[in-house]
Amino acid sequence: MNKKIELKGSQRKYLRGLAHDLKPSAYVGQKGLTQGLLDEVDIALEASELIKIKFVDFKEKEVKKELAQEIAISVNGEIAGIIGHVAIYYRQNKDTKKRKIKLPK
Repeated sequence: MNKKIELKGSQRKYLRGLAHDLKPSAYVGQKGLTQGLLDEVDIALEASELIKIKFVDFKEKEVKKELAQEIAISVNGEIAGIIGHVAIYYRQNKDTKKRKIKLPK
């Protein structure tokens, strides 16, 4: 298991910039956090390191923050930011050869 990296503010900003043109990989609907959703997020992070998740039925800021945090913990990822109803997640690939994103120091 690789150690989880703690993102700095500048790195979060960099990742938000990279995520700008991404389409959401998953949608959090009425059912909230399901195992299926968490599996989807995990697979998407494994494939591309940086993903967006859109909150469809949760509009309250505090609820979104809590759900976003729960997802991050469940998939061992980092929240790069929450903009509107979209959360941006990052998880560095364990395999150094498959890493697509080089974080600024």
